Amino acid sequence: MITSKITRITLLAGAAIVLSLPANAASDYPTSTLAEYVYGCMKANGENRDMLQRCSCSIDVIASVVTYPHYEAAETYKQMGLLSGENGVLFRESAPAKASITELKRAQAEADVRCF
Repeated sequence: MITSKITRITLLAGAAIVLSLPANAASDYPTSTLAEYVYGCMKANGENRDMLQRCSCSIDVIASVVTYPHYEAAETYKQMGLLSGENGVLFRESAPAKASITELKRAQAEADVRCF
């Protein structure tokens, strides 16, 4: 009787710990970022249920490989790199920009292999 109570308490404590942990790495990303990625992916690849699943998978894989701060930095470098002339050269040519964008491209390649 006492052993079964201890076992139940242990199981409940373990379940509480597991439930308090994040479900996956994507939970660190703001919902708006996840939605924006999926929306853009679907616009580029097709607006159907299959693409919804594939694009959702894609951002989940990226989130498991790249932390949100790194993802945010890479996206910023990419957007600012679109500026013409000298205004965008820092965001296209600097070592931190290149490293950040390369990290994101590797994560996207992994996502393509796993989800598409």
